[in-house]
Amino acid sequence: MVRGDRVDSVEYARRVNAAADLVGAGVPVAAAARTLASRYGVSVRQARRYLEQAMAAGRVEVPESSVVFTVKLPGSLAGQIRACAHASDRAISAVVAQALAEFLERGTPEGRPRR
Repeated sequence: MVRGDRVDSVEYARRVNAAADLVGAGVPVAAAARTLASRYGVSVRQARRYLEQAMAAGRVEVPESSVVFTVKLPGSLAGQIRACAHASDRAISAVVAQALAEFLERGTPEGRPRR
């Protein structure tokens, strides 16, 4: 029943939110844990962890799923991105996503949003 695989952040948020829904509906913790364990194929102990998170913080935002997006960059720019990611202890994808989001928020020099 238990495989030991970690779920991604999207699935984790969904499970915590399912736990929050059960708690919000007044389902007793033991019954909610059994329901979650059965629904997601996890141990009752892991289901209780989802319930504990839901009881402590309530529903959580489900992050948007990531997609693979391949681009070609000059080697020097790729090196700078890797160095920045390493220095800030973040993933390269996180650094690039932040930089692109900030770039797109700025818009064009004429003040029009980019398409």
